[in-house]
Amino acid sequence: MSDTKSPPERRVVLPVDPSRRTEIDKQRVPMSARPYRLLALVKQDAVVRVQKEPDDTVMTWPHLLTIEFLAAGMMTIFLLLMGLFINAPLENIANGNITPAVAKAPWYFLGLQELLAYFHPTVAGVLAPTFVLVGAALIPYIDRGNILVTRPSERKTAVVLFTLFCILGLALTFIGIFFRGPGYSFVIPYWNSTGLHFSL
Repeated sequence: MSDTKSPPERRVVLPVDPSRRTEIDKQRVPMSARPYRLLALVKQDAVVRVQKEPDDTVMTWPHLLTIEFLAAGMMTIFLLLMGLFINAPLENIANGNITPAVAKAPWYFLGLQELLAYFHPTVAGVLAPTFVLVGAALIPYIDRGNILVTRPSERKTAVVLFTLFCILGLALTFIGIFFRGPGYSFVIPYWNSTGLHFSL
């Protein structure tokens, strides 16, 4: 009597009813078509998620242009108020037979002219401007803490030095504009019924 082995039972997977298919069923791929093997199942909470760093950039419109528009409007109002309240009359008709004592330079050179009132012309006209220009060019090389940063708050040495240069230049210019009178003598601006008077 010969023993006949029955063929092993094969598991038959019935197709899923299309009306009951879920999203997972739609994504199922036969094992033979998968280039990988399933090693383990991991809960979703255990997956390490990379948090995106906050982006500190802003759009040009409306953020940047709004600020620039407000700054331009405030400067326009400031110049309009200066034109209304500060009296800057013209001088008398020029006379070629009379040379004025000392003429003021244009406002952008008044800082240098003010330095000439205190120092030798070589120092005020050559050495001081050279020192300012070369010093301003060397500021990035002096502040070498972190050359890759882009925020002014992280370049304090450069910001402080450049601010000192600007304050010095503006102070000399304002002294030359408002506190120098005829003959480049030191005078105090005064108020009267028509506004603030100073010699140009």
